[in-house]
Amino acid sequence: MLAPYLPLLVLFLVVGGFLAVTLILSDLLGRKRRTRGKSETYECGMLPEGTARGRFSVKFFLVAVLFILFDIETVFLIPWAVNLKSMVALGAGTFLLFEMLGFIAVLALGLAYIWKKGGLEWD
Repeated sequence: MLAPYLPLLVLFLVVGGFLAVTLILSDLLGRKRRTRGKSETYECGMLPEGTARGRFSVKFFLVAVLFILFDIETVFLIPWAVNLKSMVALGAGTFLLFEMLGFIAVLALGLAYIWKKGGLEWD
């Protein structure tokens, strides 16, 4: 019953083995010159200032939420687009088309509202 998945299991084992061997050989054979400069935090060539616990503007979080929102829209649109042809053959194509247009319209109205309120401005 699981015989069709055997090549996939072999592939995972080969990739995992290659990964383990590469990491072990790199650790054993690689140079280990620790310097003070290598131990410091990398800040694009600038000296670090302040703590890592600084406060950020709420706009950063709003942009992140908007990104997630429209990323989820893509997650819903791709399977819908892939299965639309088979759904048209079953007679549900028109209903699904208008349902997805309504979904996109709600998201477009949300984007227009956020744009109008200045949620995308970086001032």
